[in-house]
Amino acid sequence: MSPCARFERSRKLRSSVVIVGSGQGGFQAAASLREEGYQGRVTLVGEEPGVPYQRPPLSKDFLAGRIGEQQLELRPAAFYADWDIELLHGERVVGIDRQAQAIWLGSGGTRRYEHLVLATGATPRMPRLPGVDLPGVFKLRTFADARALRERLQETRRIVIIGAGFIGMEVAVVARELGLEVDVLEFSQKAMERSVSAETAEFLAAALAHAGARIHFSTRAEAFVGSEAGLRAVATHRGDTLAADLVVMGVGVEANDVLAREAGLQVNSGVVVDDLLVTSDRAISAIGDCARFPISGLNDLVRLESVQNAVDQARCVAGRLVGKSSGYQKVPWFWSNQGSNRLQIAGLAHGSDTSVIRGSLEDGRFSVLRFRCGRLTAVESINSAADHMAARKLLAAGVNVNMDQAADTNVRLASLLTAF
Repeated sequence: MSPCARFERSRKLRSSVVIVGSGQGGFQAAASLREEGYQGRVTLVGEEPGVPYQRPPLSKDFLAGRIGEQQLELRPAAFYADWDIELLHGERVVGIDRQAQAIWLGSGGTRRYEHLVLATGATPRMPRLPGVDLPGVFKLRTFADARALRERLQETRRIVIIGAGFIGMEVAVVARELGLEVDVLEFSQKAMERSVSAETAEFLAAALAHAGARIHFSTRAEAFVGSEAGLRAVATHRGDTLAADLVVMGVGVEANDVLAREAGLQVNSGVVVDDLLVTSDRAISAIGDCARFPISGLNDLVRLESVQNAVDQARCVAGRLVGKSSGYQKVPWFWSNQGSNRLQIAGLAHGSDTSVIRGSLEDGRFSVLRFRCGRLTAVESINSAADHMAARKLLAAGVNVNMDQAADTNVRLASLLTAF
């Protein structure tokens, strides 16, 4: 019996779930509902045309030309028909009627829901600077952004990247691999300031500089110089002017919470949810980059920009909707490929006060274990997958690691699990 036939028996549609946003989280919510045996109607609505796709390769392998469009697809088009998932692509949701439990579509239609999942993601920040609308100033979030940027890179010689965060660093590495002149402007004093320790930041910045990029710390873009014919330069607050054929903005993102705010849901730079990922309306959940949620050990709500977080939260909500009521308690983890260096992070270092280095920065294979009040809170690993996998398990199990053990490479982190 085909997957579609299995669900056809339940076409009475005792219930329905509508998912707004067809990124990784939205896709996973729809797929997980079917995997969990949910037999109501599942509708997945996305603004972008085509089937849902992976975003992480956009700033790496896709931008570099190592993979094509089809390799980005999370599933082929036939998957949605086979699993009885109504995919409305190229469709915008313009409003939520909470009383009627329905969404309004930009095309004029509506969809009723028993439960609504907001997976609306985030949008890149675009500072309001003179010349920001000039041809040649790019953001990078969607497939369309990446395709346009990849095409322009083929005819570009000089690129300026605004921001040395994950996206900025990854794009800079690819641009150098393509032989371009690269300048990176970062207003803070180190790369990836909000994401990693000083040791990890210094290592990755040094690797990028060794590859030939110029990184300008404590430097802010003041204006983009050019005309309708195209970009020519970037002016900085220091009075410098850097020649540029192309600019990529990488100064962070903002949660897409307008739809939730206009519907009267609680928002705070993201859609506020509880530990079950439920919003202030019990018939609506929020997941992924748009959701602000509680996390064990922190006194504040957090919003994470992570594929793992979006996928795990989607699975959590799908499980709850079929009767599994456990809260969301996954250990966050992140990754970034920057040339030959692979950064993997487990946990959250918010408020950390001590760091211990394990391994050798000189050899390019090390981990930074971060502690708060003597307890392990996060581990950053460079080219050390074994440390990363062990760290995820240690943090999930609540195993504390003393600092002598952390620094001793003769003690495998994984061995501490058996001693717990």
